[in-house]
Amino acid sequence: MALALQTFPTVKDANAALQAAGTRYLGGGTLVVRAANQGDVSVSSLVRATEPSLSAITVSGGKVRLGASVTMAAIARHPELAWLAPAARAVGGPAIRNMASVGGNLFAPAPYGDFAVALLALAASVAAEDGEVPIETFLAGRDASRSIVTSVTFALPRQESFRFLKVSRIKPKGISVLSIAALLERADDGTITSARIGLGCMADRPMRARAAEKALLGCRLTRGEIAPALAVANEGIAPITDPVASAWYRAEVLPVHLGRLLLA
Repeated sequence: MALALQTFPTVKDANAALQAAGTRYLGGGTLVVRAANQGDVSVSSLVRATEPSLSAITVSGGKVRLGASVTMAAIARHPELAWLAPAARAVGGPAIRNMASVGGNLFAPAPYGDFAVALLALAASVAAEDGEVPIETFLAGRDASRSIVTSVTFALPRQESFRFLKVSRIKPKGISVLSIAALLERADDGTITSARIGLGCMADRPMRARAAEKALLGCRLTRGEIAPALAVANEGIAPITDPVASAWYRAEVLPVHLGRLLLA
């Protein structure tokens, strides 16, 4: 069955077309086109928008705005986002990064969506035509969403406060065993005053390591002081099992790699 492609100059027009049965939004195409090639017949028409703001990156006033169509390659080469480049480069190889978009990562099921893990740690907000919501709210309800994501926005973190790690069996572009992003704010004496940790592959979508975050407060980043956080890292997780790794294996190695990230 042939796929129809509809292109619209504005998000508003594309959103209207997307309400029809059998339609799917086309961002970078790394997920929806692959599904069609593999025989998914539930989609008969692809919808896309060419509104310029969708592809814009803005860093101003201590905030970062990424249009939903911004690619991982564009983020990786942006001079003011060098600290975020490791998360963008974790998405596939060069060809995939030239297509994979910010918006697409928000919808990607585990073990994909490594960049969404970074956005979760950064406390991003997700904007669509019908409003703006925290990323946790968006991720929880994304399966029912029929509105096109237009951008994500987050505060520019302090220098060296953001960390990212992807674990895969094949370097550098293998599918994730797990991914971890952390935003750690520290006082002058080195104690952690605020912690946000995003996890990938520990559920069907990115999730927070809330127990570990709480255990890190007031600690310094030493092996002894982070031990309580590592001990509770598995609380609330429901890792996936796929051809890359079992849920059991992912749960076993999570504290190990979280420790390495924190001590890096």
